[in-house]
Order: sequence, then C-alpha cells, then structure tokens
Amino acid sequence: MSVWAILVAAGAGSRLGGDLPKAFRPLRGRPMLAYALRALADAKVDGVVVVIPAGCDGASLVEHAPGMTVLATPGGATRGESVRAGLTLVPENARAIVVHDAARPLADPELFDRALTALETADAAVCAIPVADTLKKAEDGRVTATVPREGLWRAQTPQAFRAEVLRAAHRKAGDAGVEATDDAALVEREGGLVVLVAGDERNIKVTTTADLVMAEALLGAVEAGR
Repeated sequence: MSVWAILVAAGAGSRLGGDLPKAFRPLRGRPMLAYALRALADAKVDGVVVVIPAGCDGASLVEHAPGMTVLATPGGATRGESVRAGLTLVPENARAIVVHDAARPLADPELFDRALTALETADAAVCAIPVADTLKKAEDGRVTATVPREGLWRAQTPQAFRAEVLRAAHRKAGDAGVEATDDAALVEREGGLVVLVAGDERNIKVTTTADLVMAEALLGAVEAGR
C-alpha cells in the first residue's frame, strides 16, 4: 500500500514568539519539524508533503528525511486550507495518507504504524489518550457543571486515513466552508468509521515556551537512552 504523509508546518506560532515560524524553531540544534520528518522516514512512509509558511524555503527539508520523497507547498489561512494544499501534491495512487503536526516532535514511528494498521478495518484512525483530569464547565469563571470524563479522549496526531475518504471529506468541507480542529472530524461529519488507537503522553504539542522547554527535556531523555 502506497502511503504518503502531510506534515502541517504552516503555523506562525505567535504564542511561542521569536522571529522564525514555529516549525522551524531550533530544538536541540535542529528545526522542530526535522524530528517529525525523521519519524516518518523511520515509519517507512513513501513520501511527505510539508505544508510550510509562504515565503519559507523548503529545499533543505529533504536532508532530514533520508530515503523518502519530500515535497513542499505553502499553506493557507486555516488548517483546512493548509491540508487541502498538501492534498494537491499527494499522488493519486496513494492508498493511505497520514496527517501529522510538525509541532509534535516527539511522535514515535510506532504511532504512525499503529494508526496505519487500523485502516485495515476503518476509514480513519486517531492516536489518542484517555482524559485523566476532572473536567469543569464554566461561564465567566464560574463553574456550572462537572463533566464526566468517562469515554473522553485527547486526540493527537498522527491521524491516518484511507486516501479517498480524506480527499472526499476535505472536498466537501471546502465546498461548505466547514472548518475543524482536526481532519478526523471532517471524516466523522461524513459518517466515516473513525477509530482510536493508543497515543503517547510524551507526544506533546509545542504551543508555548513552556512546551518548548518540556520538549527539549523529553528529547534529551530519549537521546540519552539510546
């Protein structure tokens, strides 16, 4: 099965600050997105489309993904537009597509394998972690309800899709002007079968400076253990 990936790296990262777009911020001496590219290469993905900010140079990305075809394209104003930009470069013969956020540099290759394996019986698979904290609903800082956490999960990327399902879901969402926080929600909207597979607590999303510090520490621990 031909497998391609879309690596979403077009965000400016305003909450993180700095002069570089978030995915290009240095993390232990390498651009943040380099870690995701290496994980994709280790997961034996055939090719990846990296969706980057307009004006960024994608020519050097190939050095971080040995043995894998790497293409780059500018993203759009929203996540949906960025993923659709990536889809235009994914070959038509691709049978599965993995979507991953470059801001999750600690994704292990096993996560990609796990999600792709689940496509044997599903339209899409989402790496996820069960919610462990007590959840409160509030208005203007005043608690209005405690939300039962049973059955609630924190979605991560990577997320894997049958290629034709993802293409159709994005085409319909684009036509209807529908936006979603993740791509699996668009497949859910069309009635597709979406399943959960085990995520990883270390697979954090870097959004703030504190997240960057945590990612540095986690990567240091991983590299020390090799």
